[in-house]
Amino acid sequence: MNTRHLALLQGGRRDSLPTSRSPKIGHAISNAIHLGYRIGRPVRIGQVDGAIVGYNIGHFGLFSGKDYPLLVRTRYGITKCSLSEVEVAAVAA
Repeated sequence: MNTRHLALLQGGRRDSLPTSRSPKIGHAISNAIHLGYRIGRPVRIGQVDGAIVGYNIGHFGLFSGKDYPLLVRTRYGITKCSLSEVEVAAVAA
């Protein structure tokens, strides 16, 4: 097995503006909660079953919390999702 030594570098984003973007993320998360996407809620992403495990509060990158507010655990791992990608799963009786 090929092993590599990795070093942790402390960094930051000088061009990030969390205070100006945070209200948009908060609104997206509040909207998701209002629509019933609370932690523990069973959902489906296409044909894949999952459950809401948290909310994405990231304010930069390709998958920011403004557009992808849900964190969903599936059998393939945890993913960030938009509200249009998930649907509430029927709960088996």
